[in-house]
Amino acid sequence: MAADREPAAVMGVEDAVRISSTVDPVGMEQAAGRRWSWQPYAIVFVSSACIMILELVAGRIVAPYVGVSLYTWTTIIGVVLAGISLGNYLGGRLADRWPSTRLLGLLFLAAGMTSFIVLTVDRLGVRLPPGSIVIQIVVLVTALFFIPCAILGAISPVVAKLAVRDLATTGTTVGKIYAAGTLGSIVGTFATGFVLISRFGTHAIVWGVGLTLIAMGALFLLRRKTVALVLAAVIVAGGLSLAWWQGWSHGPCALETNYFCIKVREEDRNGERVRVLVLDRLVHSFTSMDDPTKLVYGYEQMYAEATAYRAADKADLRALFIGGGGYTFPKYMAAIYPDSELEVIEIDPGVTRIAYDLLGVPADSAIVTRNEDARMVLSGQPDRPFDLIMGDAFNDYSVPYHLTTVEFNELVARWLAPGGLYMVNIIDGPRGDFVRAFANTLQQTFPHVYVAPTIDAWRSSPRSTFVLIASDEPLDVGRLADIDAGDGLALLARQLLDDADLAALLAEHPLLTLTDQFAPVDQMLAPTFRNEVPRQ
Repeated sequence: MAADREPAAVMGVEDAVRISSTVDPVGMEQAAGRRWSWQPYAIVFVSSACIMILELVAGRIVAPYVGVSLYTWTTIIGVVLAGISLGNYLGGRLADRWPSTRLLGLLFLAAGMTSFIVLTVDRLGVRLPPGSIVIQIVVLVTALFFIPCAILGAISPVVAKLAVRDLATTGTTVGKIYAAGTLGSIVGTFATGFVLISRFGTHAIVWGVGLTLIAMGALFLLRRKTVALVLAAVIVAGGLSLAWWQGWSHGPCALETNYFCIKVREEDRNGERVRVLVLDRLVHSFTSMDDPTKLVYGYEQMYAEATAYRAADKADLRALFIGGGGYTFPKYMAAIYPDSELEVIEIDPGVTRIAYDLLGVPADSAIVTRNEDARMVLSGQPDRPFDLIMGDAFNDYSVPYHLTTVEFNELVARWLAPGGLYMVNIIDGPRGDFVRAFANTLQQTFPHVYVAPTIDAWRSSPRSTFVLIASDEPLDVGRLADIDAGDGLALLARQLLDDADLAALLAEHPLLTLTDQFAPVDQMLAPTFRNEVPRQ
């Protein structure tokens, strides 16, 4: 009896793959009637492109909640791959049981519907509980992206099952399907990273992906080709129009770039209305629209005092700012030292645009901006040295590690005039792992390095800002004691760690020297990100 049944079983599979070269909107059960051709490679191309689009969008979506770090991208890549892997397995099982275009339609429809889960993080205002940063990131990314990626991963095995019509050419057919999927991933990656995010924003992209997948599902599920095509077009065009009209496609960002979700809001600060610049999850600057000399942050006041210290020796200062942010301190120097030459290296043109449009940088400002990576700029040959180089490119959990290393410090030293000051503000916790490593790394290049926490209670605060100053000449601390930023308090002189305190800080744990080959910045800042305070 088994032998009698085998030919029928084989014939059933052959019939299935024979009609797989045509799209029958009803599925495998209706081979007669109107049919329209479908290309398995195009289908896999689209599904793979959508996976990579969602993967890159993931980094932007979760950045305001868990930052952008090595941990973040490790988790995103791992969760997406896990989803694809499970989807491949389940898709293969489904393809063996129900190999039909109807199954493809259902998978595309489900993938499109679940893609909208990604948007809930902003709509619901997700707040993560305290705990391990790794667990927080894994939970958030898994909740948002695992299900749609798993469903999209199930599409390729179904397509492969339907596309194989001759066992003699199975390798060729499957190889073409893999190649089409990889090509789709490449196109999705380049299009998203270079064009889509900065052009449309993450929310609009997710809407586009979801509606495209739903439209694909309609093409496979509906009976008539013409009706299916019209409905698919209506779904995409109508859905995007509705999302735009209702504001659903607009995320929380004033401007979304390839680097940041940029937000600007107004709030009262010490009785004065100021504008607040937020990049991803961190407040970067407070800007008074009426008074460019108003400095809110302690590190800015320390910068102002160090600048006055240097200006006493050289009136016509040349200053370079690594990181523009709200352009608060460049505007301050332009107002206090109008004869100074000011250059800003800001990697994100969107940040510069916001500073001019919303944060009070005059259109005719003499501030020169280079929208490039600081490492690339300083790798060139210096024309004229700078009296001051000020770093403001770090936040609490998004640190461009290549700006922390010995190799970068050596580039800075080449651009610094004799007696010039290299000042950097960093954020760290009471353990001081990052500030300790950063200070030690500076000491490998500069003979004189100083550390100043901006608050007295930095040992008990979960996070604090530190100003580090490096130079080829020692600071005259006595002179600093007579300099303040206009608030009557010589903050830098008061907070500066003396030689004994700095030596004690560096001796607390084995010292790390940060290099291009070894800079575990994310690991050192993990306790700070989760607000850990060591037990006394």
